[in-house]
Amino acid sequence: MEFDYSERTMQLAARLTAFMDEHVLPNEGRYYEEVRAGKLWPSVVEELKPKARAQGLWNLFLPNSEHGAGLSNLDYAPLCEIMGRVMWSPEVFNCAAPDTGNMEVLARYGTPEQKKQWLEPLLEGRTRSCFAMTEPAVASSDATNIQASIVRDGDHYVINGHKWFSSGAPDPRCALFIFMGKTDPDNPDRHRQQSMIIVPRNAEGVKLLRPLPVFGYVGTPDVTGEVQFTGVRVPAANMLLGAGRGFEIAQGRLGPGRIHHCMRLIGLTERALEAMCRRTLTRVAFGKPVAEQTVTLERIAESRVLIDQARLLVLKTAHLMDTVGNKAARKEIAMIKIAAPNMACRVIDWAIQAHGGGGVTDDFGLAMAYANARLLRIADGPDEVHRNQIGKLELAKYKAKPAAT
Repeated sequence: MEFDYSERTMQLAARLTAFMDEHVLPNEGRYYEEVRAGKLWPSVVEELKPKARAQGLWNLFLPNSEHGAGLSNLDYAPLCEIMGRVMWSPEVFNCAAPDTGNMEVLARYGTPEQKKQWLEPLLEGRTRSCFAMTEPAVASSDATNIQASIVRDGDHYVINGHKWFSSGAPDPRCALFIFMGKTDPDNPDRHRQQSMIIVPRNAEGVKLLRPLPVFGYVGTPDVTGEVQFTGVRVPAANMLLGAGRGFEIAQGRLGPGRIHHCMRLIGLTERALEAMCRRTLTRVAFGKPVAEQTVTLERIAESRVLIDQARLLVLKTAHLMDTVGNKAARKEIAMIKIAAPNMACRVIDWAIQAHGGGGVTDDFGLAMAYANARLLRIADGPDEVHRNQIGKLELAKYKAKPAAT
């Protein structure tokens, strides 16, 4: 594959970097001051959205030119990395999870009516959304375990279930849930038991139990929640794609979602490495800068290797998703989902260590960055599930043909 970015991507990257330098980075302090004051959705984000949209830096993630910028996954990779340098900045450009995945689902699988009612406000940044899949009572790493029910009752479905780590649920701007549950629990094909349906946030019977903290942080950009659904009635027309096709939708949604997380993590980790280098150049211990201590040099060097390895694997995966499709690239998608969060955890941990006691405070942003990276070793499928999939796909190559004698 070619590793040179297109001319259009380079132009967008330059404009995006300039916007980050002019508008986002100067407002980091203000953003976190508002979060510490208890405002989980700081006003600065809404103030910057019109500026980003006016500059054409909007919905860059959507490959469909009708709704987005018409970029490929490979085109989008360096742009997503730039946004990832500041954890809350993707929302400024309407490129934040879980809305990106939900918009892709609605654009790909939604009816014209569903698109008009739910997708258009998301594309315009007027509303936000939630993805409700994981449940506290079962091991949701095996999604066939999900027990929430979606039962047909005339022209409606009745929904009951207990969800948590529902991304976006606590956001007051959240207008809809994309909810996964069972419509056919007795189907012998376990992957045809599940469906996805649109649930309005204001539907009767939807109760937000609490925002879920991650390592004590509630105010991270991708705020998740615990939600109870009790006798929630929604129109049958809210079903996505058709009953029993929830896993099909999930596979279409999670591939891009996983690679976007990895792209953003690379940007976040680059910034952690920069912080480690700057900090250690200016701190003196035992008669010389910390940067000149052998252990620090080794960690800086290893960080550079790890970040570049992860980036190249992400670019390869993006290229395969663009050329052969998500299904054919499923091994590589699983590989980056293991590689990028583990890489980020290691490098950010070294950056924390290099900052001494300051590293574990909120003063440098590294503690929150680590919390985010550590969560992503579980979110969208834990490492163990992805390793099992990679191992099985690797073994399948040797089962298909006998060894040479």
